[in-house]
Amino acid sequence: MNLIKLPLIFLTLFLLSTIVSADNHDKEKKLVNEVKKITEELDSLNEELPLNDPFAGQSSNNNSVNSSMSIPEDQLLDEMSLYNFKLVGLIAGEKNSYISMMKSNGEPYSLTIGQYLGKIKLVDLRLNEAIFENEDKKFIIIDFNNQIREADEY
Repeated sequence: MNLIKLPLIFLTLFLLSTIVSADNHDKEKKLVNEVKKITEELDSLNEELPLNDPFAGQSSNNNSVNSSMSIPEDQLLDEMSLYNFKLVGLIAGEKNSYISMMKSNGEPYSLTIGQYLGKIKLVDLRLNEAIFENEDKKFIIIDFNNQIREADEY
């Protein structure tokens, strides 16, 4: 009696497994067909993308912000020129003060007072601007609007 039950159990399990796998195969085919339809609909839309990134805000090229100023060509070509950076943060403390800047390619830089950024030296900071001194003992001031101006004194 047990010898007859054992093959019947195996046969039943085999039939159930084939039915279940066939059912899963049908679901898989339906899912693949739906994905194909969706991709075809997306391809048919062919929307043109805007020329500028609407989520970028004002983080466009630094040179366009300063286009009203006459920027020396050597400054534009210099990778560590202040014109290639944007001021993004100021931290002032009793002992140390820092600024955080973002390069035009997105790379962050942090400077403390007395450090050099290329040929200019960070000498002071105010609530909304950082003050650098160049080799000619003139001061270059950058603010959060990325406005860069030169001054004889600050």
